[in-house]
Amino acid sequence: MPRPRVHDLERLLDAAEHLVVETGAHGVTVRSLAAAAGVSNGTIYHAFGSLGTLLAHVWLRAAGEFLDLQTTLADEVEDPVAAVVAAADTPAAFADLRPEAARLLITVKKEQVLGPQVPADLAADFLALDKRLITLLIALADRLWGRRDAQAVEVLTTCVVDLPTALFRRTLTAGEPISAASRARLAAAVRAILLLPPPRKD
Repeated sequence: MPRPRVHDLERLLDAAEHLVVETGAHGVTVRSLAAAAGVSNGTIYHAFGSLGTLLAHVWLRAAGEFLDLQTTLADEVEDPVAAVVAAADTPAAFADLRPEAARLLITVKKEQVLGPQVPADLAADFLALDKRLITLLIALADRLWGRRDAQAVEVLTTCVVDLPTALFRRTLTAGEPISAASRARLAAAVRAILLLPPPRKD
């Protein structure tokens, strides 16, 4: 059996992304995915080896696109505080571009798609994503305070990860657009946090 073409693989990933958002990762079966994508069960196994590997690819694709956008938005802004605000606002911006992918990232933890059947190279890809986020946070901390220590990065994690998740989770889970008011509240909260420099470890 010939390997599926790239656009067919993308269509398969799109169908899997939609199913995960609608049913949860544990609700996706090879049969339901094959029906949704209009392919045979064998195509899925031939292309990815297992359903778990395919779902890992779905999550990695969404997370990679998100980090690409987050890095771009932060880098485009000269003012360091505004850059942190832009990075924090990325879930809303990403939801405008890729609503199902944004919903996937907020509702499905990577642990739900990382299992023993996921090849080592994909596990390494997950780790590389974590490193990309840390690199971004360190760069932002350096721009703000000339610091790259854990305490500075922790403050940036609050701004860029924790606050957006808390403020946007319910809306993204419901598949609704994030309002301008919610985005303005997030920006105000981030700016308020950045008024206090991070503590230094004694």
